[in-house]
Amino acid sequence: MKIKSQLLLVVIGLSVLLVGCDNQTANNRFFKDQPYNFQTLRALGQTPYGGADTGEVLATVKNIRETDDESWYLGWSHTAERVEKMARDLKDPVSRGRALLRAHNYYRTAEFFLHPKDPRRKENFRKSLEAFHGGLDTLGVKYRIITIPYGEHTLKAIYYPGPAGAEKKPLIVSVGGYDSTLEELYFGSAAPALERGYSCLTYEGPGQGSVVREQGLLFTYEWEKPNKAVLDAFLKQYPKPNKIVLIGRSLGGYLAPRAAAFEPRVDGVVAFGVCYDFQEAALRQLPKFMKVLYEKWLYQEKYAGILNAVVGLKMKAAPAVRWGVQNAQWTMGVKDPAELMVAFKNYNLKEISAKITCDVLILAGERDHFFPIRQVEEFSKKLVNARSVTSRIFTDDEGGAEHCQVDAVLLADSVLYDWIRDKFEK
Repeated sequence: MKIKSQLLLVVIGLSVLLVGCDNQTANNRFFKDQPYNFQTLRALGQTPYGGADTGEVLATVKNIRETDDESWYLGWSHTAERVEKMARDLKDPVSRGRALLRAHNYYRTAEFFLHPKDPRRKENFRKSLEAFHGGLDTLGVKYRIITIPYGEHTLKAIYYPGPAGAEKKPLIVSVGGYDSTLEELYFGSAAPALERGYSCLTYEGPGQGSVVREQGLLFTYEWEKPNKAVLDAFLKQYPKPNKIVLIGRSLGGYLAPRAAAFEPRVDGVVAFGVCYDFQEAALRQLPKFMKVLYEKWLYQEKYAGILNAVVGLKMKAAPAVRWGVQNAQWTMGVKDPAELMVAFKNYNLKEISAKITCDVLILAGERDHFFPIRQVEEFSKKLVNARSVTSRIFTDDEGGAEHCQVDAVLLADSVLYDWIRDKFEK
């Protein structure tokens, strides 16, 4: 018995030793599915500026089933409602305001994968707006909502005046992308700008936020038109700043440079997430053979059915494709994937880049799942008339390799604002 006991101890000791020598590393993903993982990072990335709390995010995602859009909605909306209720019961205004801002972000995240026609989206969006403005008001953040005439429609902007001395600094103007909301830009642009003493103007144009939800105004690739309308309306009410820096995120990496190519009032433009060729990025979501076939002959109308059938199958298996097509049908007014690919062809900077004459900053992540990293170099080479061109590719080692650096918000901000200081505050 004594020998058996000793052998047992030896076996246990070896087991412990082997476990201790295991070279496994920690898992840095929330979901295997990239869209689910990215959107979780996107929500979590608002933590530095008060839009999320780590524990609340972790408690939410642990109950969400992989690629189950209903599970996603229920998980995030439950957290949003719980945090909002907690906020209403809090007596301390700082705690209450911060909780409302977090609830706003969780409401925004909850609706993300819902079908555009899902009736819950309207009520969810209303709740997110109410929580957002309630949070800013409670915290005493100064802002003004600006309504901009745009043909038969109106666009919407929010101006955040900076502290004393902000008038001597560049005005930060920020626009989102393919799925952005105006309110989300507070965490990505306004809060970091205000913290550094800048004023910030955020806006949403056709196809974005409340503009598409409430007015049905669809995206336009001629983004110089809504951008001009926004600047015109702003400058009728406020003095012209000494410099204007225009930042576009995600698809805004196309929208902002496109606008800057036609807008002499823009002194610097930032493609926050390179978007040189949107059609190429969309084709990247399909099997490689489909890209070749599309470029050869599927774009022709008589073969559209084949493309639609293949994409339809892909939509059932891949949340990224399903969401991308549904969002495009809603925000761009296309009826099927074949029309979508044709529409995306207009969203490229190949012929526009040479018209850009201001300073340009291009930011990208080496593991961006939307846009090929080579688009950074392709875009840079075309900027032959820009006053200066600076590019920064964030790496895995830095923790900023994701699209729009949602995984390293403070790192990206440090690069962005050093560039602004170097170019416009010497």
